[in-house]
This record gives sequence, structure tokens and C-alpha cells, in this order.
Amino acid sequence: MPPIEELPIRDIHLPETIGWFPPAIGWWILACLIPVCVYLLMFIIKRLRQKTAVKLASKLIKQLEQDDKLSDTQKVRELSSLLRRVAVSTAQENDDVAGLTGRAWLDYLDQPLKEAGFKHGVGRCLIEAPYQQTLSPDINLHALFQLAQSWLNAQPSTLKRHKKLHD
Repeated sequence: MPPIEELPIRDIHLPETIGWFPPAIGWWILACLIPVCVYLLMFIIKRLRQKTAVKLASKLIKQLEQDDKLSDTQKVRELSSLLRRVAVSTAQENDDVAGLTGRAWLDYLDQPLKEAGFKHGVGRCLIEAPYQQTLSPDINLHALFQLAQSWLNAQPSTLKRHKKLHD
């Protein structure tokens, strides 16, 4: 029997510890999903808030039109105030709706509509009527309320309107 050579035996070597970078794929996925989920949640909340404001305003317009206790001038004042509140609550972040007056306010109201009912139609009275004692007899209140209702119905397309404004 030949002599047995001594084999060089080394002690057990443990692998190096796993470093913190690069993270595992699960952490990368989580890092991407969290901002996306936060953005989607904010978008959904904003959208629900807009729809709620529009639905409530639609009910208030119907109540305002049928309210016999208010004079026509008071109805126009209330309608003007209601339209401004809805415009402010549904406006995009960089729209300065609260500061609009006169023709600029009517232009803003006409944006989602096909026809310029505020600037060239019955909606013109929203500029002057809230500040007058009596309403002009040639103003058709029913048409004004219909115009306001059609403006409200066009509000869910605010994202399209915002895109059109900045193109």
C-alpha cells in the first residue's frame, strides 16, 4: 500500500455576508408600487370630490329654481355664488378661478360648453344682475338655470378642459 499523502485540509469558510445593496427584486417592486398607489389614491379622491361637488350643486340649482321665497334677483345672486363655488372646487391646481371677474369669468364658464351661452347668451346677466336691485324683465330665468345645469353636466370633463387650455 502506497503511503497516504496528507491532503491540505482547511477550516470551514463561511460565505461573505449579504450586503444591503443591491436590494432584492421585491424591494424594487415595492419602491415602484408605493408612489403609483399614492398617486392613484389621490386621483380617485380628487375625482370623487369633484363629482360630489357637481352632484350637490345640481340639486341646489333645482332647489334654487323652485324656491318661491326668493326674488328673481336673489336667485341670480345665489346661482352666481353657487357656480363660483363649484368652479373653485373643481378647478385644477394652477387655474386662478377665484379671481376671475367680468368677461374672463364668462369665458371660463363657456369653456366646457359647445356654445358661448354665458358670454353671448342669457348668462351675461351673471356679471351685472347680482349687483342690481331688480332684475331686468328680459332675462329668462329658466334658460339661465338650464345653462347653469348644462355647465354642471360638462364638469366631469375638467381634465380634458385642463389639457385643452395648456396645449
